[in-house]
Amino acid sequence: MSVSATIKSIQDIMRKDAGGVDGDAQRLSQLGWMLFLKILDDREKECEVLYDTYVSPLPENLRWRSWASDSEGGVTGGDNLLDFVNNELFIQLKDLPQQKGG
Repeated sequence: MSVSATIKSIQDIMRKDAGGVDGDAQRLSQLGWMLFLKILDDREKECEVLYDTYVSPLPENLRWRSWASDSEGGVTGGDNLLDFVNNELFIQLKDLPQQKGG
């Protein structure tokens, strides 16, 4: 399946599930954040193995493995997951303090 077809499929699912979302632009933005968080989590797993002193820039509850997991401690699917993503995840990401580069 191509990337374009995959994104379209995800958008179709999000259209059905995402009450309160204002159109495809917002859905695409949210999808971008979700993909970023998944990729970041994969990269963090590598860093945790390679560097003993690695510390994630994200609070534990916002890390992909904390909320997207089906394992104990993860947010279970359906309405609970949708509620977490819409009412906690994106709000908390928006409110994270910005770090000054250096």
